[in-house]
Amino acid sequence: MSKKLKITQVRSTIKRLENQKRTIRALGIHRLNHTVIHEDTPVIRGMINKVSHLVTVEPFEQ
Repeated sequence: MSKKLKITQVRSTIKRLENQKRTIRALGIHRLNHTVIHEDTPVIRGMINKVSHLVTVEPFEQ
């Protein structure tokens, strides 16, 4: 069974770089305090590292 991550946006994207805003949107996050579930892959980990100051990440247990 693959591991999953629970990603929540906790800081605003106002006055952030455009690539950070696009990374948040690419993760599927649409607003502050919005939470999404993703598979734990190297691609997703790279996106999280890019915006780590805007999100919190927790392991997701079903």
